[in-house]
Amino acid sequence: MTDETTSETASGTASEPAADGAAAGAAAGAGTGTGTGAGTAAGTGRIVLLTTSHRVAPGVLSWPAWEALHAADRVLCADPHHPQLPYLREAGVEVTHEAPDARDLVEDCAGGRTVVVLPSGEGDQRLTDGLARLAGSGRVAMPELELLPGSYDLPGARLLDLVQVMDRIRRECPWTSRKTHRGLAKYAIEEAYELVEAIEDGDRDELREELGDVLLQVVFHARIAEEGRPEDGAEPFSIDDVAATLVAKLVHRHPHVFGDAKAETPEDVHEHWLRTKAVEKQRASVTDGVPLGQPGLALAAKLAGRVRAGGLDVALPAGEGIGYELLALAARAEAEGVDPETALRAAARTYRDAIRTAEGVPAED
Repeated sequence: MTDETTSETASGTASEPAADGAAAGAAAGAGTGTGTGAGTAAGTGRIVLLTTSHRVAPGVLSWPAWEALHAADRVLCADPHHPQLPYLREAGVEVTHEAPDARDLVEDCAGGRTVVVLPSGEGDQRLTDGLARLAGSGRVAMPELELLPGSYDLPGARLLDLVQVMDRIRRECPWTSRKTHRGLAKYAIEEAYELVEAIEDGDRDELREELGDVLLQVVFHARIAEEGRPEDGAEPFSIDDVAATLVAKLVHRHPHVFGDAKAETPEDVHEHWLRTKAVEKQRASVTDGVPLGQPGLALAAKLAGRVRAGGLDVALPAGEGIGYELLALAARAEAEGVDPETALRAAARTYRDAIRTAEGVPAED
């Protein structure tokens, strides 16, 4: 294998097809490197395991992959329905539908021939294990074995899997297929709180899982919206529409990144954001768009922040009771750049630990 191929194998992620992992195992077992290696004699030929990603459109292959396919003495594929086959035929590449065992494949390379094997998306564990055994036996002059990724997953490729899985679950699961936007609303709140807790706990594993649960809510609601049910009272939209709207918003609100505007400080960025948002929303009041269903301290701080950002002179309402005192504290915290909700949660967690200590119960990690 080349240095580049070795690097790709070593740094592989869960987004790679199963074929990549199996082929990499065979390559490791064969002990191949950047050259022919001590066990590769002249004339033993070359086996190229050409892997592709099902998340990339069939026919879109790297240039080294096309070079290997056109230069090969034989191209083998056990799956007659492999999605790449129509495009290979169109490109003039002759493919033999054959599932050779490891020894046959090695013998097929005798005389310096090159054989390209196109595994299925699930790989060919039997073949790759067989190649590894032959290489490890030391009794067979092995061909050079190369793992050649023909197509690569781009960042975010696993999101395609998520959309596909969500679509199937929506169609086939009795519970999921009956859910509505309203019926799911409470779960979005629960998952958001669990995400906050994972962040506050500093637990990376929990953070990763809870981010996934929040993402599930987005994909789930978008999948429901595709159906355009009467209770929604609006035209259907998809996850692609959601993403497109978000991309357009981010680009428009970051003119210092995607345009000619200048922003040297975080405060400059905040001003850009508020200015472009005001143009977009055309709100009659600074309170428009503030969700009243959020926790009380967060709501109070949000309103105080809108007043301050809008340059309004609005005195806090005078009144008796803890509510008005909390309102004043939240407004003061916001003015000082402190999130009162986060501050109170941190204090409450300290209080919880003190309670557990008084009870003789170990503090939670």
